[in-house]
This record gives sequence, structure tokens and C-alpha cells, in this order.
Amino acid sequence: MRGFPSLAQLPPERSVRQLQLVAARLVGGLLAGNYRSAFRGVGIEFDEVREYVEGDDARLIDWNVSSRAGQIYTKTFREERELTLFAVLDASASLQFGSGSRSKAEVALISAALLTLAAVTNNDKVGGLLFSDRVEAWLQPAKGRRHAARLLQQIMATKPRGSGSDLAAALRLVNETLKRRSLVVIVSDFLMRGYQRELALLAKRHDVVAIRVNDPIEAQLPRVALARVRDPETGRTGYISGRSRRFRFAYEQFWVSERRHWSRECRRRGIRALEIDDDERVAEQLVRFFRHSAGRSRR
Repeated sequence: MRGFPSLAQLPPERSVRQLQLVAARLVGGLLAGNYRSAFRGVGIEFDEVREYVEGDDARLIDWNVSSRAGQIYTKTFREERELTLFAVLDASASLQFGSGSRSKAEVALISAALLTLAAVTNNDKVGGLLFSDRVEAWLQPAKGRRHAARLLQQIMATKPRGSGSDLAAALRLVNETLKRRSLVVIVSDFLMRGYQRELALLAKRHDVVAIRVNDPIEAQLPRVALARVRDPETGRTGYISGRSRRFRFAYEQFWVSERRHWSRECRRRGIRALEIDDDERVAEQLVRFFRHSAGRSRR
């Protein structure tokens, strides 16, 4: 499932065509069905009330109607025929880094493209925004492959004006704008602070999936001599020594703690979380994640 060409040097129009051709093989039968099964509960809406019969879920009893009618009535629901997938994609400077064959930004784009095409295959609406320390691009949800291609092309053609990352502002805008319950997929390295409140509010109204794009060097510091490092978002510089066993241990423990905290916070808010650690097996990790989620939904 590797198969993805390098997209960094291609113009947006050609890159989108490459993404569509390769992703189509992966989406068909592998991701698309599991994607839909994993989120059966997203598109559930109220249908009607009817008389309660033995075996109905007591939690769905409509006590207001029951008290007026003098007998017990229960609410019934039906699954909506369409979902809305809305991708929130990080375009901050930290995603331009990559120690492997692809940058984190390219891994994030491939992830968003696969999910977008899975949604289109299921005849769902797709939309999205690109953010740094501001909203860089916004595309309103709509149906169709042509619209999905425009979405991906706009994401690839946008040259971010900001270098920082303000996920809180992006999530606030999504919360204010999306009126109907949707599937919101956030693709980021989550190397920022101050977004937890907005994330919790979003998860109350929408089904949220958080995809964290990692780089191997973030988990294990190479054994290098004194090296000068630079924060791509703030421009601040410093020096590190990978030959110091104590420093390497402290560095690795920091990232273990950081990722555990992120995962725990997602679970606490009912957010499905996936970490992508291998830039060559993006599709495999997504398929495995959605198969697992689909299995949980059926249980």
C-alpha cells in the first residue's frame, strides 16, 4: 500500500490527479466501507414518537409526550443518508519537517485525501479548512468528485501566510459554522497548546477524529554531537547534544509523556485518535484504524 508518489515538486493540478489515481485503488472496498461503518452513529436524527413496547430502550422514553397522552411513548430515530466530512488540516511550519521520504505536511495531505475520497465514494459531503496561526483556506461542504478535487487542489495551492499554529481559533470557527452534526477530522502534529477547551466543545456537537502525524526523530533523538536546532514556528534557536545519555533519556521521556497525555485527553472527550508514525504506510495505518473503529461500532 505504499504506492504514493512524491507530491512536493508537482504542480497542484497534477498532484491532485496523482492522489486521486492512487487513492482510488485504496479507497475501493478497503477504506470506504469501513469508513462508513465506523461512523454509523454520526448521521442519526429524530424521526417520530410511538407507543412504548416491551424491549424498547427506556432511555428513549419521551416523558413530556407520555405525561400528556397518559401512556408511555418512546422516541424513534433513523439514520441519515448522508454524512458530512470536514477536514481541519494543519499548515503550520512545524509540518514542513520530515526525517523520512516525506514531510509531515505531505503525510497529512495524503491522509486527508484518502478520507475525502472515501467520503465521496459514499456520496457524502466534504469540506475543510487549512490553518496556521490563522485560517489560510476554507471550502464549504458539498458533494461530488469535482468538488473534492477542488478542495484538495486549493489545499495544495495555498501558500500559508502564517508560520505558527492556532488550532483553537480554527476549531472555534468550525463550531460556529457547521450547524448539522458532522464528522470532523483534525490532521495535525498537535505541537501547540491552548486548544483543549475548543476541542471539548467541538466533540459535544460533532463526531471528532484526531490524527496525529509524528516523525521518528521526535520519539528517539539520534546520537549526534552538539547540533544547532531551530523552532520553525517561532524562529528560536538552541543547541542539543545527542551523545548525552541523560539528555537523550529525558528527551525521549518527554515525548512519551506528551503523546500519552494527548491520547488520554482524546479518550476522555470521546474522540477517536490515531497516530501516524510511518510516512510510507499512511494508507495501511488508516485502513487498520477504520477497521478497528467499524468493529467497535458493530459491537
